[in-house]
Amino acid sequence: MEISELAKVLVALGCPAEKSTEMAAQLDKRARQLAAEKGRSYEEALKHLLTLMKQGWVATGKGL
Repeated sequence: MEISELAKVLVALGCPAEKSTEMAAQLDKRARQLAAEKGRSYEEALKHLLTLMKQGWVATGKGL
């Protein structure tokens, strides 16, 4: 996935637009690391990380 596409997904999930490109690059890098470490595909690792980020933003929005 391109960094710009990933940044758009992050914004849709609640990431501040001004931080989305930087966060997308970090997320891409970490997904590649996880895929290599755990023997997963990049897509599986990215999906896992996006799910965690989404849960974090939902919790932040609820004041948890």
